[in-house]
This record gives sequence, C-alpha cells and structure tokens, in this order.
Amino acid sequence: MVVLVAALLALGALMVYSATYVRLEAETGNPGSAMRRQAVFAVIAIVAFVATSLIDYREYRRILIPIYLSTVLLLIAVLFFPPHQGASRWIPVGTFQFQPSEFAKVAVAVVLAGYLSRSEGKLEWRRLGFALALTAVPGILIFRQPDLGTMTVIGFIAIGILLVAGAGINQIVFLLLGGTGGVVAVLQLDILRTYQLGRLAGYWNQSADIQGINWHLYQSQIAIGSGELFGRGLFNGTQTRLNYIPAQTSDFIFTAVGEQFGFIGSAAVLIVYSVLVWRVLVVAAVAPDRFGSLIAVGMASLLSFHVFINIGMTIGVVPVTGLPLPFLSAGGSAMIAMAGGLGIVNSVWRSRSRIDTAYRTRDDHLSKPERRPSLRFRPRLTQRGSRT
Repeated sequence: MVVLVAALLALGALMVYSATYVRLEAETGNPGSAMRRQAVFAVIAIVAFVATSLIDYREYRRILIPIYLSTVLLLIAVLFFPPHQGASRWIPVGTFQFQPSEFAKVAVAVVLAGYLSRSEGKLEWRRLGFALALTAVPGILIFRQPDLGTMTVIGFIAIGILLVAGAGINQIVFLLLGGTGGVVAVLQLDILRTYQLGRLAGYWNQSADIQGINWHLYQSQIAIGSGELFGRGLFNGTQTRLNYIPAQTSDFIFTAVGEQFGFIGSAAVLIVYSVLVWRVLVVAAVAPDRFGSLIAVGMASLLSFHVFINIGMTIGVVPVTGLPLPFLSAGGSAMIAMAGGLGIVNSVWRSRSRIDTAYRTRDDHLSKPERRPSLRFRPRLTQRGSRT
C-alpha cells in the first residue's frame, strides 16, 4: 500500500508539471512552481499516512461523536465564507484552501463503521434508518455548497458499508428505490444549478455544444485518443503542453496520462489503483474486529468510486463532475484526507498482527483440546519463534 501510494504521488507531481510548465514559464518565468506545491502536499500526505498508521484505529470509537459533530460544524461554517467560482467549499488558511468536504468523506466512513460495528448478523431496520440519517446530514450540507459529486461519494460510502454490515435483500431494495426516488425528486424539484443541468444534458448528447458545455469532454477525448497505444511521450503532448484542457491539473489530470503515455500507460495506472483497492479489501477481510473491517470497506468504496467517476468522465462514460483522481490531481485537501484514511486502514492491518500474537501467546497456556480455533490467515510460530 505504501509503495503504491508513493508511486501515485510521484506520478501526480510529474503530470502536474507536464501540464503547467509551458504556461507558467510564459506567465511567471517559474515553470516548476505548481509541481513544487504538489510535492509539498505529497509530503504532508505521507506524514498524514504515517501519523494515522501509528494511532490505534480503535481509539476512534471513543470519539465518534466529536468526529461527527466537528465534521458537521465545519460543513456549516464553510457556507459562511465568500464563494469561489460560484461555490462555497473552501476555508482560506493562509495560502492554503482547506476543503472540509474532503475530510468529511473519511469521517463519515469512520463514524458509520463505528456505529454499525455494534450490531452482529442481520442489520436491523432501526439501525439502518439511523445510519442513513447520519449520512444525510453531511450529504445535504455538501449539496448546499453546491457539490453534487462529493454528496454522491458520501452516499456510495454509506451503501458499501451498509451492504457489508449485514443489510438484507429487502433493505437493499429499499436503498435502491430510495436512491432512485431521490434522483427523480432532485430533477423534478428544479433544485440543481444551471451548470449542473447543463452537464447532465451534455452527457446525454455529447456531440452537442462542443464549444460550450461539452468543451471539457471534447478536449479530453482528443487528448486521450491522440495518445493511441504508447503515447506521444513525456512533455510531448500538444493538448497538455498548450493548455487546451480546462482544469487539467485537477479534475482532468488523467488526460495528461492518456496523451503522454497512451493506452499502455493508462492501463498501468488503472492496475495500480486496482491493486491498491484490492489491498484495502484484504485488510477488510482479515481485520481483527468488525469496526476495522467496516472502515476498510468504507475506504475501498471511497477510493474505487473516485477512480471510476474521475476517469469515466474524461472519456464520456459518466457526466462531468468535480471529483479529483486520488493522489494524482492537484489539491491538498483531497490528497491529505485520502492518505489519512488509508493510514487508518494501515493501522487496522498493524493492529491485526499484534492481536494475533496475543492470541497465540494466550493459547500456549491451554491444553491441546482447549486450544481456540486458529484465525484465518494467521501464521503459526515454531518453538524457536520463527514464522512458518
């Protein structure tokens, strides 16, 4: 997990440089400023990963209420700051724009995992309803910013955790019907912004208005398609170098990968993300308790949904949204929050090793018929203490 995250962070800094150095050289004479800022955030993200890895994840169960309340208060507070580009999503902290909604994703995953870990077996309807209420409050506040994409992420995290927490067939059908009804209600009540409706309309008719609402998608598809099989080569992509693609360093960073490294390079990046999600799911499968398992499931849902939506929107599979590509897109809040969340997952893995050792030590005092059944994937110790 550590190697994969570090590789993505390094590639992200390189892609940000490739997409900005020509423009920054002409505008400021400092072509590497954007890359250095990205590198600083990458270092902070690594620190966040290490810090949350060293904290025993079970300590979060003691402060679930403060975590949730502080998240809600930050999401309320951000609405009172001056909007930026028509949205109230950021709190200025010096030169850094702090985005509470990015940290809210991880907080919701931890809080839901803590709440639902108290039940065993099939999920009760009462507990399901309260879990949905816990999810709805930050979701509605994020929608008010407005940030429809992040609100959808919050819902996907909740669905992933609820399914693993023991939701039955009837409850799954209820969630599907409720989600469908919510989408219909949002469309019928005319509460979406004009640009949001335009993105949906552009998705259904991608050949229309390529000079307007579909400009992002049109330029994105040109860049990725021009990469062909092996790509144009690093720093040789015309779309990337000449700044044809809006928001390329953030939402459309994958176009830099596709144009410069082609299908082979893009597939390699997808494989890295797939392995990363798989490692998180492995932690969920062998976690020492239900709480750790549900946290890992929540982070796997968060990571996989971000990757699917971000890459999908660059090739026209899903509507254009403002979701960053984890560890590649420019921006500090998303990168630090995602790294911190994966650090919590790593803490689950580290705690598993210590707990297994404790079980083995305690079992050594029992007679053979009284020995507890061995945990799955648990390595045994020989008399000399080496692993076999």
